[in-house]
Amino acid sequence: MTSGQVGILAAIVIYLMGMVYVGFYFSKKGSGDSTDEFYLGGRKLGPLVTAMSAEASDMSSWLLMGLPGVAYLTGIADAGWTAIGLAVGTYLNWLIVAKRLRRYSIVCDAITIPDFFSKRYRDQRNILSCIAAIVILIFFIPYTASGFKAVGTLFSSLFAVDYHAAMIIGAIVIVGYTILGGFMAVSTTDLIQSIVMSIALVVIVCYGINIAGGWDAVVQNAKSLSGYLSMTQIHDMASGTASPYGFITILSTLAWGLGYFGMPHILLRFMAISDENKLTLSRRIASVWVVISMFVAILIGIIGYGVSVAGKINLFTSSSESETIVIRLADLLGRNGFLLSIIAGVVLAGILACTMSTADSQLLTAASGVSQNLLQDFLKIRMNTRSSMLAARLTVLGIALVSIFLAWNPNSSVFTIVSFAWAGFGAAFGPVMLFSLFWKRTNFAGALAGMIAGGVMVFVWKYGVRPLGGAWNIYELLPAFIVASLAILIVSLVTAPPSKEICDEFDSIGK
Repeated sequence: MTSGQVGILAAIVIYLMGMVYVGFYFSKKGSGDSTDEFYLGGRKLGPLVTAMSAEASDMSSWLLMGLPGVAYLTGIADAGWTAIGLAVGTYLNWLIVAKRLRRYSIVCDAITIPDFFSKRYRDQRNILSCIAAIVILIFFIPYTASGFKAVGTLFSSLFAVDYHAAMIIGAIVIVGYTILGGFMAVSTTDLIQSIVMSIALVVIVCYGINIAGGWDAVVQNAKSLSGYLSMTQIHDMASGTASPYGFITILSTLAWGLGYFGMPHILLRFMAISDENKLTLSRRIASVWVVISMFVAILIGIIGYGVSVAGKINLFTSSSESETIVIRLADLLGRNGFLLSIIAGVVLAGILACTMSTADSQLLTAASGVSQNLLQDFLKIRMNTRSSMLAARLTVLGIALVSIFLAWNPNSSVFTIVSFAWAGFGAAFGPVMLFSLFWKRTNFAGALAGMIAGGVMVFVWKYGVRPLGGAWNIYELLPAFIVASLAILIVSLVTAPPSKEICDEFDSIGK
């Protein structure tokens, strides 16, 4: 192992040990001793932690692997419109959902998203929370798998170690601090990880431009590719040609933003803030960070192509290769002495940060879905606090094992895996959440129909309709979101209106 690799490995190991320590610290403070503390941190998050933990848990390995990889291969259109949709979705989620959800969840005494759905509609049998918990399990498992894949890819690419061994070790660390410290450990590590991610983005941009021959060289190389810098064309790296990026495709890509309204691990942050009046500050911090980080991630993809042209790295022609662009640039940086290898290690820790900040939040949300919503609320299994916590921790472990199995193939694409899971949550939960918060006439039957219709439609469109191509090649989130919304609207109107108690509670939330 070279001195550069030693420096990189040292930085990563110190970072991982720090994350585990955070989990241990919060376990000693009692953050894992009760369900309210474990799942929601006792609603004690400050505005900075709320904002940055929400966005760090949102971005995942997609930010430093998937997005630069797409930009490298196809230019700015696909990545750019996706980023615009996500930026708008982020802002609107904070603006219209955050405060009202926080208030409503307190009135309902809900500590999880499935719990909120059932209590909102006085679902005594907890059917809504049961189905919501199942949806969480179905879509969080592949989402978590994408994170574990990123860990395995990072270490196998850098140190020529076995992909599977590296992935398992990364999973053990993530599961370890999540089980130990619960929500406060996850949120605190997410704040740290967002800082590390930001450092990684800045360092790679500056270094990449330098070894590509300067900014002018980067721009000239990008301009030489047909449609590479166009928002209405998409480049094909394999053939060197461009094809139109039409209105329907743009609309489909912008639909990524709709996913935010249904992301349980992000919505939980809204419920957990200590003071709803601080959400305005959180919104500003989150929105600015998201816009800047995604812009820089796309820029890294373009710079990466310039580095390939300069002969510093190979030219990539597949998504599984292009998604390693940040890893390759950090590896080059680490070959320039021990000090720079430490900095390269911090950059690579940024990829781990993206991965871990999402995986830990997803594992915790899934744990709450099984322990709280399935076992206790729906199946009526009586548990004391200790048994409930044990069930939650065993759920985290079980999901991690299944996720490792799904991530066993090192050639799978992070971007593809994340896009499907994102659509699942956005369609199954997004419309139900918006109608629950803003339409008093919504009833239990409508919410149930919308949740099922949205989740099922994601599969139908992804595997049955979208393969037809042409005008049908639309991101599954958009049609599924529309179908779910129509199901809620129609079923609510043709069935009995909600009770006076539910309507009075809705009115008490205010604007």
